[in-house]
Amino acid sequence: MRIGFKKVEIAVIGIGQSLRGDDAAGLESVRLWQALHPASASRISVELCELPGLTLLDLLDGLDAAILVDAVHGPFTPGHLVRVGPDELAAFTPDSQSAHGWGVAETLSLGRSLYPALAQCRITLIGITGGQFDLGAGLSPEVQTSLREAASRIEEEVQSLINPVK
Repeated sequence: MRIGFKKVEIAVIGIGQSLRGDDAAGLESVRLWQALHPASASRISVELCELPGLTLLDLLDGLDAAILVDAVHGPFTPGHLVRVGPDELAAFTPDSQSAHGWGVAETLSLGRSLYPALAQCRITLIGITGGQFDLGAGLSPEVQTSLREAASRIEEEVQSLINPVK
């Protein structure tokens, strides 16, 4: 992807654990987005990251922008979508953290201290509120229903990066 003369590196990264119920929401949303929007998906990097931890930092290395899609815990009903923009991500609280024990916000905070260049990456999180994270469970009906809307939001974010309003 080129904007002006500089090649802009963009990625969509689905995060989750496919064997832990609603924790697979990020992975499944990105897979659905790829199927519904193959032209956009072919223009940028797409990653599916199970058990991300510090691996997420490697995926973000060298990127100008990233859209992370992950299940989150929070005060909302299962299936509710939240968008946490680049400026808000630093304030992402433990009450709305990733479904993983060590969440995306904590990983990014550590990453920015270890890799100062990471601060230049514009990161947006699309969170899907989960309700059940039991081992071996599938997606809850509420989260399953929200996948199409999550895929639409991914596409909106991708388009805003590929075709920025000038």
